[in-house]
Amino acid sequence: MKIKQNLKNNAKWIVLFLCIILIIAIVEDVLDKEIEKLDIFGYNIISEHLITERVTPVAKIITQFGGAMILTSIAIILLILIKDRKIGILIWINLIISTLLNQILKHIVQRPRPIEFRIIDESGYSFPSGHSMVSTAFYGFLIYLIYKNVKNKYLRNSLMIILSILIILIGTSRIYLGVHYTSDVIAGFLISISYLIIFITTTQTFAKTDYNLLKNKDNS
Repeated sequence: MKIKQNLKNNAKWIVLFLCIILIIAIVEDVLDKEIEKLDIFGYNIISEHLITERVTPVAKIITQFGGAMILTSIAIILLILIKDRKIGILIWINLIISTLLNQILKHIVQRPRPIEFRIIDESGYSFPSGHSMVSTAFYGFLIYLIYKNVKNKYLRNSLMIILSILIILIGTSRIYLGVHYTSDVIAGFLISISYLIIFITTTQTFAKTDYNLLKNKDNS
């Protein structure tokens, strides 16, 4: 019973540790060019079961939800709508940090993008996927805010599921459109999960952020 409780209390640190181990393994294989099997396997699944003339326009729309224009627009809207200005600012800080971190990692690894099955044009380095990484950090943070603040269980779970599916679809769309390898997308997910654990814990501990907006509202 005590072990189970300890695991529950330290779940986020266990997840962080596992993510970091997987990230290191993927980066090592990418740098040594030993990860082709995973990349080929991932693309083959998508190409065999998803790629059609009807799905391609949908993939092009979905991928935009991980792009700078839509993420910035949502961040602006939330900054206006959320009464707790600190939370609105943190949403922006989260977006900026995750974007900068992605660019730093891209320039460290300097992996060229795939060119064999390109459906859309995209510039810059490939690893880790910017759309996957930044959208996971952005929508993942919104999922956390929803979890903390939406009292209606059905609405809360529905919103969290929708955003989680959106994150997965954005990552899948990058492989579908031929602008990223499977390992780019998986690494983007893992890096952002790790980053969010640190970001949320840090802001709660050192910035003393109360993410319970409803509690703040009731106290005011």
